Formats: sequence, structure tokens, C-alpha cells
Amino acid sequence: MILKRGNALTVQAHDLYTDLMKRVLANTIYEDRPTFPVGMNILDKDQADSMRPGTEDPAKERGTFDVDHRAGGLDVPSVAHTMIGMRRLDNIQECVEQVLRDGVPGDFIETGVWRGGACILMRSLLKAHGVEDRNVWLADSFAGVPVTSEDSHPLDQGMEFHNLNWVLSCSEEQVRENFARYDLLDDQVKFLPGMFADTLPTAPIDRLAILRMDGDLYESTMDALVNLYPKLSVGGYAIVDDYVIPACKQAVHDYRREHGIDEPIETVDVTGVYWRRTH
Repeated sequence: MILKRGNALTVQAHDLYTDLMKRVLANTIYEDRPTFPVGMNILDKDQADSMRPGTEDPAKERGTFDVDHRAGGLDVPSVAHTMIGMRRLDNIQECVEQVLRDGVPGDFIETGVWRGGACILMRSLLKAHGVEDRNVWLADSFAGVPVTSEDSHPLDQGMEFHNLNWVLSCSEEQVRENFARYDLLDDQVKFLPGMFADTLPTAPIDRLAILRMDGDLYESTMDALVNLYPKLSVGGYAIVDDYVIPACKQAVHDYRREHGIDEPIETVDVTGVYWRRTH
């Protein structure tokens, strides 16, 4: 029996619900195998392609579930709805609940959503707190990482993540289905399908309280910052999933330097960082 006080769950029920949501999203419940063995150079196309479904390589070569790797978001799950791991899921919860406590105005958005897990958690937190006046936005091509070329930013040219689109792409239809499996697909979930450079400049978003960026590339990260950071409320959080990637990290530093952003960057885990906007 789920106890409610008004439209919100009681503290005990809330804690049980959100903890279970994170465990299910990261699939630490059934412990699915990683898509790639930990340590494989997944940017080596031949090595990565050897892990495609239907290849002759035995399943044992893909490695086995490791609770520490999954907690740190260090594997690419074959089944789970997120690859960001438990620590970054905890960070989302902490940031969301802080802006709710402080009444920071604005919606939540993730740019680059894969199977939707991070946004599913955001929507579940709004549901658990009985919040009905905020939306969760999902911005994604829903076709994988953009193909880089000689016209791309120099730091992106050597990044061939598009070779991994057989695992990195997830259709909008599938993401919607994933939301529906948690009974969380409703009018508070908004989709922005397409390339960031095309969709973010005209996105019908007035204010943001959470800006979570997971675009990997310099251009994708910069598109998110240029178009969405000005909409981030004071007291809101900017979260960067791929800070460990040099191209992404450089985009963050370039934007912060150009706009005089001096709030300290806090570490989540080996790849993720965040800061809270104070002015």
C-alpha cells in the first residue's frame, strides 16, 4: 500500500520508490550483461562491431555484470534504460529535490537521452512529490550521435561515435514505450526530436531548473549551453555527463570563460560534473 499525503508520497514511501526506480533504471536488479567488455576500445570500429548482436563471438566475451562498474556508469548495458550508473542517478535526484525544496522555477531537460532513463527518473521524482506544473524535456536526434566530418569542430573530427549508433541510437517510439512501462508517459513529458542545432534555438521553454547535457561532442555540448543556459534559473543546476571527454570538457570551459561563469565545478564520478547557478 502506498501512503500519500495530499498528492505527494510520504517520506518512507518516497524513499522506497525512488531507490527502486534507480535500481530498475540501471538494472542492478536483474544485472544485465554489458554490451562491451570493460576496457575494450569501443572507438576501434572492428572491435566494437564484433560485439554487435548476432555476431559469432560467445556471450562470455562481452563480460559479466559488475556492480561497481554499473554504479560508476562504466559499462554500456545491454538492457538497462540508462548507462549513467547509480552515482549520476543519485546526483539527478539530489539536484531535482534541491530545486523543489528551494522553489527554483523552471522545467527539466536532458540533451542526449539514449533510452530515456535519466528523464524517466526526473519524471518519477515530480510524480513522487506531487508536482504538476513542471515538464521534463527530452532533446535527442533519436537516431544516434551525429556523423562528424571535416566541417565539424576540430575536437569532434576524430570522434567517430557515430560508428556506435547501432547501440547508441534509440528511437523516440522506443523511449516513449520505456516511459509507458513505468506509467510515466503523460503531458508533462515533452519531446524535441532532431539535431540540437535545429531544435534548441526555438524550443518552447521559458525557464529551466535542471539542464543536463549528455551530447558527447563539442558542438552538441555547445549547442546546449548557448541555447539553454541563459534559460537556467539562478539556483538551478547545470549537469554535464561527458566531462571526461576532451571535446565536451573544452566546450564547457569555453562557454564558461566567455560568459564569466565562475561557480565551482563539482565532481559526481569519473565522468560526470555539475555546478549550481548562483548569478
